[in-house]
Amino acid sequence: MTEVHWNRLTAAELRALAARDAVVLLPIGATEQHGPHLPTGVDDFLAAEVCRRAALLASERTGVVVTPSIPTGLSEHHMPFGGTLTLSLPTLHALLRDICRSVLRAGFSRVLIVNGHGGNMTALHALTTELTVELATPIAFASYFGAGREVVRDTLETQDGLMHACEGETSMMMAAHPGLIRAEHLPEAHGPRITLPAESTEPVYMAVTFDRITESGVAGDARAASPEKGERMLAGCARALADTLVRDPWATLVSSPA
Repeated sequence: MTEVHWNRLTAAELRALAARDAVVLLPIGATEQHGPHLPTGVDDFLAAEVCRRAALLASERTGVVVTPSIPTGLSEHHMPFGGTLTLSLPTLHALLRDICRSVLRAGFSRVLIVNGHGGNMTALHALTTELTVELATPIAFASYFGAGREVVRDTLETQDGLMHACEGETSMMMAAHPGLIRAEHLPEAHGPRITLPAESTEPVYMAVTFDRITESGVAGDARAASPEKGERMLAGCARALADTLVRDPWATLVSSPA
């Protein structure tokens, strides 16, 4: 099987990939509470898994390498539950800048940040613009669940998109990391439906901690989850992301925004 992980490749192998103008995927997630039934690393694990699958699919058509994932993001709203690690926005900016700069210095020119956490979305839209200017290179950004929006919507029974520790995330964890599910807590793993802040149509935004939204730490209903649904979503999101890489979104871009 083709090796796609940056930290499993040698420096010489990475130089060869850079010479082929390979795409670099940079997964980022979060480490935060995910209700009573899921581990805190869900967003990190799922972003990394989709990137791995997408890279293997796309490597049939183009060079692709996946960096080690960034396991911590913007999770201040989950802090009241405990078990959560969070970054400040300036720290996230500096971390992404230094990793992207290292990737560019290694000879690569196409970097796609692949997000797995709804709370990172708004910041990453802005930071992608900042990084593109700072590094004079078109850095790209996608959320894996946005790339695979259609398969997520068509697979889930109780919701149209991902929420938090919900039917969707629980299903994908059942498929990718079944040993990490606390199945005895599934009966209590449900809460109100939510819209991700970055996708909200409300005219006013205010920061609200997650404990004011749900006592369980869950948004959505994990009781409807299954590994079959999870495998379909992981495969579909990976295929959508791989198709995006093969289409080469950088081909139509200039080196910096107008």
